[in-house]
Amino acid sequence: MTHSEIFSEELKLIKDKTLADNVRLFLDEAVPEYFFQIPASSSGKYHPWYSLGYGGLVRHTKAAVKIAADLLNLEQYLSLDADAIIAALILHDTFKQGKEESGHTVGEHPLIASKTIRWWVYDTLPKEQQASFIKLCSLIESHMGEWNYVEHDDDERSTFMPKPKSEEEKFVHMCDYLASRKYLIVEVQ
Repeated sequence: MTHSEIFSEELKLIKDKTLADNVRLFLDEAVPEYFFQIPASSSGKYHPWYSLGYGGLVRHTKAAVKIAADLLNLEQYLSLDADAIIAALILHDTFKQGKEESGHTVGEHPLIASKTIRWWVYDTLPKEQQASFIKLCSLIESHMGEWNYVEHDDDERSTFMPKPKSEEEKFVHMCDYLASRKYLIVEVQ
């Protein structure tokens, strides 16, 4: 089974076939192996039980997409770019522990994912397909919402990630946030 096959149901939600195919390709070519194995939270402190243990981050990701798919059917969200939202949610935590498995969440993982996506897009996709994939970067970079500050112990540097501004950015943050609430149990396969 390829990595993208794990998200076959979620990828079907993306109506733009080219975007779906490119997300599939990115999952298979660029996402680190650890993403498909690790829990959503190494401490268990910030995510519900179903997203802990082996494959927990994948289950968290699937839950966020499931929440988005339900909410995107509501009248007040019909004007949002559903394809970009679903694609960004599939990819939002793909570098949660950094470029290499580190055993813990890397605070600036949204920026690492965005930077990796940008390099991959310019190296891999034809020019006419790049813009729709690059659009995902702002949704991923801001998915942490108000938890956008990372303090580093090893030196005096700090990292700020952008807070969500557009309606799509706010929506991605909301779905990720809801998927991490311990009191919400989302059935995923």
